[in-house]
Amino acid sequence: MTTAGKVIKCKAAVAWEACKPFSIEDVEVAPPKAHEVRIKIISSGVCGSDHSALNQIIQTPFPVILGHEGLGVVESIGGGVTKVKPGDKVIPLFVPECGKCRGCSTPNSNVCVKFEFAYGGLTGLMQDGTSRFTCKGKLIHHYMGTSTFSEYTVVSDIAIAKVDANAPIEACLIGCGFATGYGAAINTAKVTKGSSCAVFGLGGVGFSAIAGCKDAGASRIIGVGSHKEKFPKAMAMGATECVNTKDHEKPIHEVICEMTNGGVDFSIECAGHIPTMMTALQSTYPSNSVAVLLGVLSPQDTLSLHPGLLLTGRTLKGSVYGGYKSAGITKLVQDFICKKFTLDHLISKRLKLAQINEAFDLICSGTGIRSIIIY
Repeated sequence: MTTAGKVIKCKAAVAWEACKPFSIEDVEVAPPKAHEVRIKIISSGVCGSDHSALNQIIQTPFPVILGHEGLGVVESIGGGVTKVKPGDKVIPLFVPECGKCRGCSTPNSNVCVKFEFAYGGLTGLMQDGTSRFTCKGKLIHHYMGTSTFSEYTVVSDIAIAKVDANAPIEACLIGCGFATGYGAAINTAKVTKGSSCAVFGLGGVGFSAIAGCKDAGASRIIGVGSHKEKFPKAMAMGATECVNTKDHEKPIHEVICEMTNGGVDFSIECAGHIPTMMTALQSTYPSNSVAVLLGVLSPQDTLSLHPGLLLTGRTLKGSVYGGYKSAGITKLVQDFICKKFTLDHLISKRLKLAQINEAFDLICSGTGIRSIIIY
């Protein structure tokens, strides 16, 4: 029996309030409107950014269905949709691509004007100002235009990447974590062959950044973190050595600089803490080095630095989604299918939707890498 054009009732993890556990609810998902796509979600990674949104570091309206790292199959399409059809496997994109704006028109940017996070803040609504989710008679907000913590979701047709039908459930991690870290090394930092790198924060994004540094040909890759139990996985992803921040009394940037004859060529910050961002910058060589910041902070957080840190030639950059547009995500999935890289080391647990609060507990403990929700 076809569900196209009909309201679908399904399970979703609803965050009714900030800083409170999720509630598994029966929600109604309306049919897609013009230039929208309704997707049956297959799997979803649980990202630290979802934790940040739940705790209002990323400010989003409540109640809300979070999740932005997913893989699914198109269930139905609205009018005017031409890039996908029902049955296609897709990754929802939390960074959309309208294909017309200044950001989309240059190869040097992937930040579309429709990306609410960069332009005005999250409304939790579709582009027509309404929601496709309701629960118990109440409007439920979308998150990042994706909302993958639901068995079905609706996204804009400018926020999907069609991928190979053979993409396995683990490919959902390319929807954020892997692409963000890997692309930060390959596309943003542009790590060079034979260079030295330091990656701060050994979670899913950090491990992916290590993999990017390795594939770019870096000869020395230092993983920096405070959970030594993660070091073997960091080494498996390509780190040549690891530094435990708990083992040193002196500032970690001094430790890194002593290890590398004055600082690394490239550093990538994946922790989302102001002190770590400063450490990542200070750990680079004073001349012709690059530090990339990936961590997401609250609107109240500011980074203060002396201009002298940049005057001698350092470059400080940010990166969203590893600089990837939709075509790049499609290619990453194909490369994964062809076993050009692995995602196994990024996965701590495979869970059901009903266990989503357990996944968030793992994030809080700092011991988990990435949990995958399998529908």
